Amino acid sequence: MSRVVPSQVVAFIDAFPALDGRREIDRAYLFGLADLLTEIPSQLLIMDPPTHASFICSRARVRETVSAWNAAASAGSNARGYISPATESAIQGIRAGLARCPDESPTTAMRALTFITDPDLRTSLHKDIGAIDQALSNGEWKAANVLAGSAIEALLLWKLQQRPSVDIINTIAALRGSGELTRQPDPNLERWDLHEFTEVAAHLGIIKPDTTTETRLAREFRNLIHPGRAQRLAQNCDRGTALSCVAALEHVVRDLT
Repeated sequence: MSRVVPSQVVAFIDAFPALDGRREIDRAYLFGLADLLTEIPSQLLIMDPPTHASFICSRARVRETVSAWNAAASAGSNARGYISPATESAIQGIRAGLARCPDESPTTAMRALTFITDPDLRTSLHKDIGAIDQALSNGEWKAANVLAGSAIEALLLWKLQQRPSVDIINTIAALRGSGELTRQPDPNLERWDLHEFTEVAAHLGIIKPDTTTETRLAREFRNLIHPGRAQRLAQNCDRGTALSCVAALEHVVRDLT
């Protein structure tokens, strides 16, 4: 049996005939939707709490409609397949929830991203982490290195933007004084690189010492995408460097959760 993923069900809903509460539709559409919803692996249903609650209620509404149609048919009724406004709304609620879900099984990091309050960032990171998993499965080590490093940067940027600016300024001054930062970072955090994110986050206690070590390694490994550096160090992106970068990402998520 083929695996059902959220995007397939979204496409199925989009192929529904027009639903306006007055037009009869082929009952098979709704029966098929109800069956498809039972076949989506539960680990792919990743939503924020309000969206998930709405999804569960909407799914129950669809099941209720299917049960009512079945009961009417068993009783010999010729009741026609009309979609009520409530059921139509439920179908659209299901679509909205599934559109936010990944098609790839989530890693521990992906499941833990519920702490991110920005829904757009959370969705973007879900997609990136899904792409990392896919890259690892396909042996695309360089892609996994780059994506993991970028995801770490996005997470640390988000966390540092929650801190008062005075904390950032004082931390930079301390790191400049100790020599851990050899240049003054750009005032705009969005222009920082992974080295600056790592050192500032470590000094503020946002990430633990072991995570800091792993993230520093991830930065070095990600830099291997530059041919000159890889040649100079006689080292290339491989499975080991990719797994190290992903481990750093997992531990950053752990520390932020």
